[in-house]
Amino acid sequence: MDHLSYYGFKEEPFSIMPLTNFYYHNEQHDQAKLRLKRSIDQMLGLAVLVGEMGTGKTLLARHLLESLPESEYDVSLLVVLHSDVTSQWLIRRIAMQFGIEDPHADKVQLISQLYKRLIDISEQNRRAVILIDEAHMLKQTETLEEIRGLLNLELPNSKLLSFVMFGMPELDYQLSKDAALKHRIAVRYELKNLSFDLLCDYISFRLTHAGSTDTIFSQHALEKIFELSKGNPRLVNVLCDNTLFEGYIRKSRQPLSADIVQSVGDDLALSSSTESTPATDRR
Repeated sequence: MDHLSYYGFKEEPFSIMPLTNFYYHNEQHDQAKLRLKRSIDQMLGLAVLVGEMGTGKTLLARHLLESLPESEYDVSLLVVLHSDVTSQWLIRRIAMQFGIEDPHADKVQLISQLYKRLIDISEQNRRAVILIDEAHMLKQTETLEEIRGLLNLELPNSKLLSFVMFGMPELDYQLSKDAALKHRIAVRYELKNLSFDLLCDYISFRLTHAGSTDTIFSQHALEKIFELSKGNPRLVNVLCDNTLFEGYIRKSRQPLSADIVQSVGDDLALSSSTESTPATDRR
């Protein structure tokens, strides 16, 4: 018997992969999605979502992507993997995402190709959208300037392209280096860590979605998870996943205790000395 069968799970409840079937509906994330969706639907130009590592930005980006029907949107998700991304690479990638099969090597000609394609998309009554994850990695000034230039592609009554950027809080700093681009931010939202009540509900949702009908964590265990994770969803997943496995190895009775969570926290070198800051009533 593996640890999933031991707890009666159908699948891993606390995978750190951004699986959209585990998207947790709560006021903060749903409000973020609502604002980003408005920016897209009204073609406002540039929307920005920031948050510390592990607050759920990538999962929200993928959930948003899946929620936009192809009949109404031509949308792509780009993930920035390093800070050396050039403006030429970005424009070429965007062109290819919108179906331009032979992007021109000359940037002026390439932008002309892209402009014509965006007009085609607009004439089909569809909205062209680029989602950029890990956007804080866009550190080259010319790349940000190029995004500003692409936002200028428009018809008399509407823009032809919308961007939604997802990134760490340093994205704010990167955008501030180009004042003209910063002034084009139509929507900005910031994700925070979960409050204790939301953390408990989040864990319950994950357990139930994975197939559990039992009380897996004691109240004291939940309090310890909050203390060690500070309400950060990714750390919550890591702690819960390891605690479940530790409980399985020890063949511990359920609900699992705070001592097991603390032992896992020690193994992960997570400190509980910093005071937790609940995210209740905060964006």
